[in-house]
Amino acid sequence: MELLDNLALGFSVAFTPENLLYALLGCILGTLVGVLPGLGPVPTIAMLLPITYVLPPVAGLIMLAGIYYGTQYGGSTTAILVNLPGETSAVVTVLDGHQMARNGRAGAALSLAAVGSFFAGSVTTMLIAAFAPPLAEVAFKFGPAEYFSLMTLGLIGAVVLASGSLPKAICMILLGLLLGMVGTDVNSGVARYDFGIPELQDGIDFAIVAMGVFGFAEILSNLEQKENRVELQDKIGSLYPNRQEIREAVPAIVRGTALGSMLGILPGGGSVLSAFASYTLEKKLSKEPERFGKGHPAGLAGPESANNSGAQASFIPLLTLGIPGNAVMALMVGAMTIHNIQPGPQVMTSHPDLFWGLIASMWIGNLMLVVLNLPLIGLWVKLLKVPYRILFPAILVFCTIGVYSLNYNTFDIFTTAIFGVVGYVWSKLKCEGAPLLLGLVLGPMMEENFRRALLLSRGDFFTFVERPLSASLLAAAAILVVLVALPSIRKKRQETFVEED
Repeated sequence: MELLDNLALGFSVAFTPENLLYALLGCILGTLVGVLPGLGPVPTIAMLLPITYVLPPVAGLIMLAGIYYGTQYGGSTTAILVNLPGETSAVVTVLDGHQMARNGRAGAALSLAAVGSFFAGSVTTMLIAAFAPPLAEVAFKFGPAEYFSLMTLGLIGAVVLASGSLPKAICMILLGLLLGMVGTDVNSGVARYDFGIPELQDGIDFAIVAMGVFGFAEILSNLEQKENRVELQDKIGSLYPNRQEIREAVPAIVRGTALGSMLGILPGGGSVLSAFASYTLEKKLSKEPERFGKGHPAGLAGPESANNSGAQASFIPLLTLGIPGNAVMALMVGAMTIHNIQPGPQVMTSHPDLFWGLIASMWIGNLMLVVLNLPLIGLWVKLLKVPYRILFPAILVFCTIGVYSLNYNTFDIFTTAIFGVVGYVWSKLKCEGAPLLLGLVLGPMMEENFRRALLLSRGDFFTFVERPLSASLLAAAAILVVLVALPSIRKKRQETFVEED
């Protein structure tokens, strides 16, 4: 009964005209971002982060969440019709989705992707509602030592599950931790690493780094690429799958939902890993693996369900423990801190309207996305034909206004531009920005809990291994380090992410 009461509170918050409007706006923007190749949820949310300063906390988070899972839907449209993944997790969708389109089944492919995503999103939303309160109760037993150990595990997990070079990911994490130390020490009041610049005494604004590394750098990367539009599949055909397609897709949707729900909770897991794992699973279970890559419905429906399920499951560690599992969740933490909301289990008790309203909005948002993606498919097809050179000036102006509105200081604009150039260089060196963002967000919290743990233990470093829960978390982190160092695991990891590269 308590769960029903909580959901009733959530729907009463989510169904207000203002929150419905921002949920719809987030879903539209997310679909647009997913449809247009070259954009993605991280740079878009980074660009829109300053807007949340002037929005109510619930409305702002609902809009950002809508953008995130909206990209999972929109990315499938580009993958199926144009053979270009509009979003990273849609890389797998290209394999069978576009082949279905070439076989004259584009409409059926779009329907399977939309229905699979809706089912996965709805089921995962219910799982979040059911399991978040018990997890939050466990989190209330965490002390400073446990939180430090948990964040250590989260950062190591994000490095292990990140695509690309492990040494580079570690370096980016460490750089993020160092950037998080810039500013005035809370305990001593001494300025650290500000280089005599007054604007840095309050630290480097999270939104500035995010918008520079992901927003400005993304614009620079897209401008240097040739606009290579693959032939568009204009003939959508019937939106109704036939009986065989339904029979092959339904089990894949169920398996993809379950797999995405589990992998999405992992640090760094989210939608990308879920989609790749689902495709691999479906191919191994199939009696006709040779059909994969030639338009098999299971090769489309499974990964599409898994990526949407994984995207929403990544909210579980954020809402219950206050730990962001990926770059988008790190941005959500930034949005919470903008409104002086401390992410973690206390959100459920101190801000129940925000907690349950956000969960309820996920189901509403998924329903909106089904309506947006199928009837409006003609509009999205037309948007695919808009050249990026026409889009980027508006994006750049919007970003600049957003940065200036943070503190009404031109220094912020120059700082963002510097991070944009640096982020562009990092992208050329194949250094991911996501680990940096996680380090920047978790760094100050790790330092605070580390120092609090030592104060409570009177400087005894053994407090981190003497407390059973803290020791277990550190042991899990150590096991991850050992596992990823094994040659067989390292080889398997490279094979998993080869498609993404």
